[in-house]
Amino acid sequence: MIGVHPERHQIRLENVLSALGNPLRLEIVRVLAAEGQQACGSILDGIPKTTLTRHWKVLRDSGIIWQRPYGRENLLSLRTDDLEARFPGLLPTLLDAAERNANSTYSESDPANTASSGGNIARES
Repeated sequence: MIGVHPERHQIRLENVLSALGNPLRLEIVRVLAAEGQQACGSILDGIPKTTLTRHWKVLRDSGIIWQRPYGRENLLSLRTDDLEARFPGLLPTLLDAAERNANSTYSESDPANTASSGGNIARES
């Protein structure tokens, strides 16, 4: 059984940000944004169904996704229009930041990126 989706005016910023603060849920949203509507069983491999079910609920209850029955599965899609109407530019900004974060080449193991290496950090003698 699918729970109730909030109406557009009921979508709250703190719920959206909290839901997207989880890396797995953010990845789900990235996949839906890139590939469009998906069957719930085809988005992420290797994650237990019970775990995904909990994440679908959080995303649905926060107003980020639509979830509707389709045969033996549920189809998931982003509520792009509703999110854009409530919080203009938020979803593209978050997805862009997530993409940049995923593609980041920063490495803490690189001595040039640590303060202890001396690098470009000025020190007083």
